[in-house]
Amino acid sequence: METNSITNTQWSDEYIIDLIRKLRNDLIKDFLDERILLQYFASNFNVRDVSPIKVEFIKKALKELLIAPVDLTHYRPIIEQIKNTESAALSEGNEQLFYKELESVFKQHAY
Repeated sequence: METNSITNTQWSDEYIIDLIRKLRNDLIKDFLDERILLQYFASNFNVRDVSPIKVEFIKKALKELLIAPVDLTHYRPIIEQIKNTESAALSEGNEQLFYKELESVFKQHAY
């Protein structure tokens, strides 16, 4: 009975949301490194010259996203997958959800 309780606690909604928040925030922190940010813009938006001012605006927006709560609607597919499989292994398709959230920030400043 006690083991069952531990299993249920391990995959609680709060635990799953914390896991998603950690993954999202780790990705955001990667993009706070200016080199990674500029490389991403060059390869995904074909923008080679991003002004230092624009970089600062992007970093500010990323920092705001870093402290924002997880968008439960946006991450619903991952939440459901973790609940159904009781596994935190994420498929390639789910990885794109994390990038899609960041791309909304990037697109605001790409052009």
